[in-house]
Amino acid sequence: MVAATPSEFGLHNREVKLPGGSVEPFPGQSTESLPTRSTEMLNKVELKRELGLFSAVNLNVGCMIGSGIFISPSIALERAGSVGLCLVIWAVCGAISLMGALTFVELSSVVPRSGAEYSYFLEAFGSLHKFWGPLPSFVCAFINVCILNPTSTAVIILTFSEYVCHPFAHQMSGMTPESQDMVKKMIAIVGLGLMTVINFMSVKLYVRMQNIFSVCKLVVCGIVILTGVVLLCTGETENLSKGSEGSAASPENLALAFYGCLWSYGGWSTITVITEEVKKPEVNVLRSIVITLPLVTAVYLMMNVAYMTILTIPEMVTASAVAVVFGDRMLGVMNFIIPVGVAISTFGCALNNQFATARLCYVAGREGHMVEAFSYIHMRRLTPAPAVLLQGLLAFLFIISGDIKSLIDFCSFLVWIFYGFAMVALMVMRKTKKDASRHYKVRHSVSSELWAELIKWTDFKSCRSSVVLSRDLFICFQVPVFIPVLVILVALFLCLVPIITDPTPKYFLALLFIGLGMILYVPLVYHKFRPKWMNEFTYFIQVLLEVVPPENELE
Repeated sequence: MVAATPSEFGLHNREVKLPGGSVEPFPGQSTESLPTRSTEMLNKVELKRELGLFSAVNLNVGCMIGSGIFISPSIALERAGSVGLCLVIWAVCGAISLMGALTFVELSSVVPRSGAEYSYFLEAFGSLHKFWGPLPSFVCAFINVCILNPTSTAVIILTFSEYVCHPFAHQMSGMTPESQDMVKKMIAIVGLGLMTVINFMSVKLYVRMQNIFSVCKLVVCGIVILTGVVLLCTGETENLSKGSEGSAASPENLALAFYGCLWSYGGWSTITVITEEVKKPEVNVLRSIVITLPLVTAVYLMMNVAYMTILTIPEMVTASAVAVVFGDRMLGVMNFIIPVGVAISTFGCALNNQFATARLCYVAGREGHMVEAFSYIHMRRLTPAPAVLLQGLLAFLFIISGDIKSLIDFCSFLVWIFYGFAMVALMVMRKTKKDASRHYKVRHSVSSELWAELIKWTDFKSCRSSVVLSRDLFICFQVPVFIPVLVILVALFLCLVPIITDPTPKYFLALLFIGLGMILYVPLVYHKFRPKWMNEFTYFIQVLLEVVPPENELE
């Protein structure tokens, strides 16, 4: 779990050079014995930029819209007490999420690498102190790669299996609960295997599949919304006409309502985890976020309006799956669309989660904060194959380990701890990297002279200047300082609310994981301890999976 050291095994030995300066592909075998195409491939192994704007938007949508809006959107309604206040809270949380996402746009322009928070911590704090500097980035990578994200993937894929079985509930009613759980776990494992194969085989295949799943997800959301619009047009406004009647007055209920809504908007930073695989990131990262957050906010608001049109507050609060109850009441024989839609939504969300986490594992391995073999890329498929398989294996272990939903409940607030630290990293880099590029490229159709005159009258002093090149205008993008401060406050709020409202010792489990990360950091990263068997393990992974270091490492 440290940077590579000279070894006689495989391509991770940077000391073994061929006359032309390239690395020996296999011990004792010259490149002359390999096909020409293979030797060329060895010199071009790197992750390719396969995600355009449409795919980037679908990635964000796929990660943000999971099962929550279908199953439990009533958490905020229960605490808000009225439909009017509930809709206001959903809208405000969408605005807060958009502001948080825009700070990540600025961070991605300063640190144009994959890894999101991990890379930002490393860039902001890594050089400040020999011991403490790299520690936040290592703890972030360790918790996300080894615990939090695999657990989340396992929970999501188990939800997928439950809704795959939902249309067959009558046929399964004769089975014992243990047998039903076994069937659901087997389906979850099959689904996990399928998405691992997709992510292992090809980035292009993943892009096609996630585009299909995201579009299907939005179609199902559109069916619910359209049904609600039809009901409103026919005069079904009794529930909505109550407005703010019964609104919660206690700060505790309001806090919990915001808490439930903000979690539903999670996933807005995913595009910055894979920055290096986005086409024209200086354009598409910002555009994808500006498109995704208003779109998801509108979908959430309109779906809640649709639910509230036909279901009363008590019905929504007591329903185990709000969308299913809505479908049973309104869609008749077509009510199977909702369970199928939830299954599609959850599978796509899990697929995206594994894809992004594998990239975080790959980046951490490249920096010496994960096992080196996890930074290697498949020679032909150009995917981080070892990192993908690791995520599949960890999720599999969590699926078969028993009840893990409580684990994700008590540890998921760590995500917002990392968001808060990312805002601190942003403010640190505004001091330490004042001259770093923070420009966003746009196209224009007016003369450069006119743009130059416009820039003269526009205040870009806070991030130096805007630049006009041919038909491209590079506009400085820097969020106002109150936005990262607000996100830090929201992060503290989301971390403290569950502990204050439900003070259980189980929350110390999250602190235990942080402590475990710090313990591993000392020997493996700070002291650069490398087990003797690590070279053999790396060589074994290379031969088994046909993986090599990325081109930038070879160079």
